[in-house]
Amino acid sequence: MGKELFKNIPSKVGDLVKDVRNGRIGLPDLQRPFVWKDNKVRELFDSMLKGYPIGYIMLWESPADYESKKSTIGNNDKTYDEPKELVIDGQQRLTALVAAMFAVKVKDKNFVEREIKISYNPLTCEFAVWSQAYEKDPDWISRISDIFLAKEDNSISSLRRRYIKEANESRLKKEVPPLTDTEEDKIEDNINALLNLLDYSLPTLEISYNADEEDVADIFVRVNSGGQKLTENNFIQTLISVYENETSDRINAFSAESRIPANNTSYNTLLAVEPSHLIRMAVGVGFRRARLRYAYMLLRGKNLETGKFSAEERSENLRIFKDALDKVMNLNNWHGFINIVGEAGYISSKLIASSNAVVFSYVLYLIAKYDYKLDAAQLKKCISKWFFMSSITYFYTGSTETAVEKQFADLRDVHSTADFISYIDRVIETRFTDDYFRLTLPNELNSAAAISPVWYGYVAAQIILSMPMLFSNTPVSKYFVLGSSGTKNAIDKHHIFPKNYLTTIGFDTDRDRNQIANYTYLDFSTNIEISDKPPIDYVSYYRHKLGEEGYRKACENHALPDNFENMEYMDFLSQRRILMAQTVQKAYQRLCE
Repeated sequence: MGKELFKNIPSKVGDLVKDVRNGRIGLPDLQRPFVWKDNKVRELFDSMLKGYPIGYIMLWESPADYESKKSTIGNNDKTYDEPKELVIDGQQRLTALVAAMFAVKVKDKNFVEREIKISYNPLTCEFAVWSQAYEKDPDWISRISDIFLAKEDNSISSLRRRYIKEANESRLKKEVPPLTDTEEDKIEDNINALLNLLDYSLPTLEISYNADEEDVADIFVRVNSGGQKLTENNFIQTLISVYENETSDRINAFSAESRIPANNTSYNTLLAVEPSHLIRMAVGVGFRRARLRYAYMLLRGKNLETGKFSAEERSENLRIFKDALDKVMNLNNWHGFINIVGEAGYISSKLIASSNAVVFSYVLYLIAKYDYKLDAAQLKKCISKWFFMSSITYFYTGSTETAVEKQFADLRDVHSTADFISYIDRVIETRFTDDYFRLTLPNELNSAAAISPVWYGYVAAQIILSMPMLFSNTPVSKYFVLGSSGTKNAIDKHHIFPKNYLTTIGFDTDRDRNQIANYTYLDFSTNIEISDKPPIDYVSYYRHKLGEEGYRKACENHALPDNFENMEYMDFLSQRRILMAQTVQKAYQRLCE
């Protein structure tokens, strides 16, 4: 038997919660946002009161050579300068216990700070998710935190007396007999039963500091029945949250602000930023790494050759990371990049098939700006072409880390502004060949996929070319402007050959009817006008309404073959795919001007 990398610690809930509050156990807000529903927290306490098992906690012994720093959770002060253990598994469970028992605020998945309020009925031993009804009902203690905090400041007797007094006053008003002695004894017993949850046994597994991150991840997977896999990103987020509170707060703030429209913030219409995105960006810019495994080792202070930890090495690598993060979270950089992506036709998250395209294109933008000194005009042209190409050709889909690592390796031989621009043009040209637009792209448009980079690319092309919606003067881009859609979209994705019509002529599968080449955007009123009419019926109406030249131009803008209304459906799809590919090519040529 080999040397054990862990030990079992017989822990009580009260001890674990105490150690989280005083900082001995590092429970980082950033590691994973608190995503449990309040009802799940209620069930947790109900299980504990009934004596049911609630799982286990996994801790990782913290390095002993880290500099002394204060760490925080919520607004509580710590007595430990640095944690003895980091939480690897059980964060949600521990967060629920600390927050509900001691009124510590948490942040939800959107980084909005909130309380977890669980109500308790001492007469019935029932738990409930807080509401105004429980707040006003004297039979309920609206927050269990009132009980635990009263115990902490030695006022639990006063709380019991106040509860009994208010319950009796309520009964008097309702002309109901007051609490009996037996009921009062029961109330005291049940409040004590709740407080006794601090003595609830919660199995704890402590992994040795000698275990590396690969060991920890493997242990986690093998003992976790849910099968969740820990990633290097989890570890990096843990380190930053526990040891670099200021950096953690900045990351959280940037991520939160990206979701809420406001001036001078990170808000944008493309991506709800996650902490993991910012970490990947900073690692890419600072270390030229797409794989986070090595970045984590570096941030932990590990010498990759000797395997030993060094405070000096950790400090230098952390400095590099923070400098890169400064560039990543610089609002001039961020919004400059977002605007360039908009120039490439991608003006909304509705057109982004993969967040990786935004994350790694931004890394490339920052490298181009700071390392290769591209000016504003060069950046706009270079990065807009790159984003357009990479999004349509699935560059950041699949083995993304491998592709980006290769790109970083290629850039080691690129030394000047001109060389960088030539490199980008060369990579684009290897993908955007004549055969790509003539053969590959039409073939990829032969799809009914709901999420399709090639469909989004076609729409982006229409936006680049300032095209109006079909049979309308309204630009396609207007649909994607913030506020243009309510409960009913201002425009609809319409079947050129309507689904019901196709069914009547024998096409009864969504695979056939929902082909990308059968889609176009229409404003709401036009969609209503066309409804389920076959093309041969509605085309005559719009020929007359728009005039022959106006109708011809509308068909050209939307890749509709001449006389499409009289075509066999499959022939129409085949010809339109070719015309859609030509529209994409025309948009790319516009970006090259």
